Amino acid sequence: MKAIQITEFGGPEVMKYLELPDPAPVGSQVVLDVTAIGINYADTHQTENSYLAQQTLPLIPGMEVVGKMPDGLRVLALASTGGYCQKTLVSPRTVIPLPDQVGDGQALAMMVQGSTAYLILKEMAHIKTGESVVVHAGAGGVGSVAIQLAKEWGAFVIAVTSSDEKKKLCKELGADAVVDANDADLKSALLAANNKKPVDIVLEMVGGKTFDQSLAALAPFGRLVFYGMASRKAPENIIPGALMSKSQSIIGFWLVNALAKRELMQEVFMDLFMLIMSGKLKPVVGATYPLSEAQQAHRDMLARKTVGKIVLDPSK
Repeated sequence: MKAIQITEFGGPEVMKYLELPDPAPVGSQVVLDVTAIGINYADTHQTENSYLAQQTLPLIPGMEVVGKMPDGLRVLALASTGGYCQKTLVSPRTVIPLPDQVGDGQALAMMVQGSTAYLILKEMAHIKTGESVVVHAGAGGVGSVAIQLAKEWGAFVIAVTSSDEKKKLCKELGADAVVDANDADLKSALLAANNKKPVDIVLEMVGGKTFDQSLAALAPFGRLVFYGMASRKAPENIIPGALMSKSQSIIGFWLVNALAKRELMQEVFMDLFMLIMSGKLKPVVGATYPLSEAQQAHRDMLARKTVGKIVLDPSK
C-alpha cells in the first residue's frame, strides 16, 4: 500500500510517501480500505513529537479515516495503525457507520474537530442561551463547527481569525462579530465586540499572548477551555487566587479522554449527524490534497492558508 511514514521527528519535510506492506490484523482488528483521510492540527504536533501523547518511530501519522469494512460497510473510524495510508487496522466495536446523506469530508470533519467543538461547548463549558462565546481560529476545523453549534444553542458568537477571506467565512457561518487575530490589544477588541462587556466562554487553542488576553477579557463565572497550543508558546503562569476573585474557570480538554466513553461518543455523533442531515450544521470541507502531497498540506495548515476540514485522497 501507499502511505506516509516518518522515521525522524520534525516538520513537514520528514513525511515520506512510500510503498509499505499492508497491515496484518491482530485479534479482533480488521483491515479497512481507506477512501478519505482527515488532517488535524494535532498531526503537525505528532510529527514533531510535541503532542500530549509520546510518539514512537517509525510512524504513520494521522488517526481519522473514512473507508469500507471487509463486508462493504462504509464507516468513520480511528485508525489503529495510522491514518495517512491506503489501508489501516480498525476495531469493529469502535467504527461509526455512516448515513448515505453524510459525505466523506463531512464525516471526517466530525470525527475529531466536530466532536471536540460539541464536547467543549456542551460538556466542558456548559453553554447557556444568551451567553457570549469567543471562538479562536473561527475558520478552522473546530472553529467552523463551534460557531454553528454555539449559534444553534442560542449564544452570541465572536469569531477570531486572521484574513479577510476567513472573516467573511465566519460571518457566513453565523458569527455575530469577528475580531482580527492579529490585533495587538486583543482583550479590548473582544470587549468591544461584546458590547464593551467581558465574555462568558472562550474556546482557546493558540496559547501565548492569545490565551493571556482572552483570560483578561473573561467575565465573572466565565469559562476558558484550553484545547491546544498552535503558537507553540505557553501562556503566562496562572495565579489561582486571581481566578477565585472572579469565580472563573480554566478548563483543559483532550479528546482522547472522551473517546474512551463509548456511550457519550455515540450520542455526540448521532447528534452531529442529525444536525448535518437537517441542514442545521454545514461542515466546511476545505482543500483536498493527494496523499502524496501530505507535506504541502501540513505546510499550508501551519501557514494558516487552510479553512475548515482538510482531506487527503489516498488514491493519488
